[in-house]
Amino acid sequence: MESAELATIFVALTFTLAGLVKGVIGMGLPTIAMGLLAEAMAPAEAATLLLVPSFVTNLWQLAAGPDCRALIRRLWPMLFGIGIGTLAGSGLLAEDQGGRAAMALGGALILYALLGLAKVRLAVPRRWERWLGAPIGLATGLVAAATGVFVIPAVPYLSALGLEKDELVQALGLSFTVSTVALGGSLFVGGTVQGGVAGSSLLALAPALIGMVLGQRLRALVDATNFRLCFFLGLLALGADLLARPLM
Repeated sequence: MESAELATIFVALTFTLAGLVKGVIGMGLPTIAMGLLAEAMAPAEAATLLLVPSFVTNLWQLAAGPDCRALIRRLWPMLFGIGIGTLAGSGLLAEDQGGRAAMALGGALILYALLGLAKVRLAVPRRWERWLGAPIGLATGLVAAATGVFVIPAVPYLSALGLEKDELVQALGLSFTVSTVALGGSLFVGGTVQGGVAGSSLLALAPALIGMVLGQRLRALVDATNFRLCFFLGLLALGADLLARPLM
């Protein structure tokens, strides 16, 4: 089997797995996809492959929830910050010298995994949201621009707002959708988005959707607590490998 065929199979399996995880717990597609793809290609190329599957699955997640207008009014400072931070970091992924982007990605995955394993329970008072949302969004955008992963610190922040279950899932979809669009703009400005890779991103959509549907069906059959434990342990190992790889 030729290397191109192996690469295609690897990408398809990666997005199927990433979609499955997202279908079960409502997040994890960009995190899993970036972590695995960065083992085989430059993080900037991996982030470009991620754009279409991430955008469509997050839009699906956003549309499946209740009316999102109230969430937009509540979260707009964070969403605005994400856009500004991501565009401000344009070129960070493309300027991956000495494996720094892979190391940054590894560090982000480790931090995210440790927060998940520690089951940190934070609470943000409603009166703090107006001034705290924008800095959280700005930090999330900068991390996304440097690593292609947009979960830190947005996910812990959204989890601390006291949203209802359906609202939280929709808020995650809203945040990830804005982050994906901003990351696409950042990669375009950085000159990373090219026709061939962008076309491959469209092809990666099918396995991601298949995985997501399977994950939604699997959600009713598996214990969510154990699944999340395996998810975070896997991210911890993946992050450690990415962090250590440039040093080997």
